[in-house]
Amino acid sequence: MDQTTNQSYYTEQTLQAAARYWDEKDAGSVKLDQAKLQTMLETYIQANNTCALATGTGDYVRCTPIEYSYHDGCFWLFSEGGKKFIGLAHNPNVCLAIFDKYEGFGKLHGVQVMGKAELIEPFSAPYLAHAEYKKIAPEFLKKLKSPMHLICIHPIRIDCLFSDCKELGCDARQTLVLDKA
Repeated sequence: MDQTTNQSYYTEQTLQAAARYWDEKDAGSVKLDQAKLQTMLETYIQANNTCALATGTGDYVRCTPIEYSYHDGCFWLFSEGGKKFIGLAHNPNVCLAIFDKYEGFGKLHGVQVMGKAELIEPFSAPYLAHAEYKKIAPEFLKKLKSPMHLICIHPIRIDCLFSDCKELGCDARQTLVLDKA
């Protein structure tokens, strides 16, 4: 596509309309009971262990594939370090995605989680509790040249696309909004 044509089509108005697409479509969709949706989401999240974590600040954005654990209503990620901390240093707002390989519209499974990241102090009570959850001995962690960082993500909103919801008489796209506390 010609760059000039492309730029003339994407005005502020067309971009805002594109951004509203799912909000407008979801307004008339059939919703799943929130308790049932939460159960389905937690089952899916627990069945996986790798996400794409997006962090950013200003005009810097990073998306990192990383292992997670999910317990106590939060995502927990141990990390040696990396460029994701550029964003985390200035902006606690994050997004993570978990998804299956695409195999057709009838087999869609994926979630997008918007949340707030909290950096957990090394060797604090929550840090040691997560290490125990992961069956990592504190002695092992203390021997490392630099401490493993622990990121706790408190989910605020989870959007999912589950083809299974159609079998329950609902739309495939569903949203769960969680307490912000």
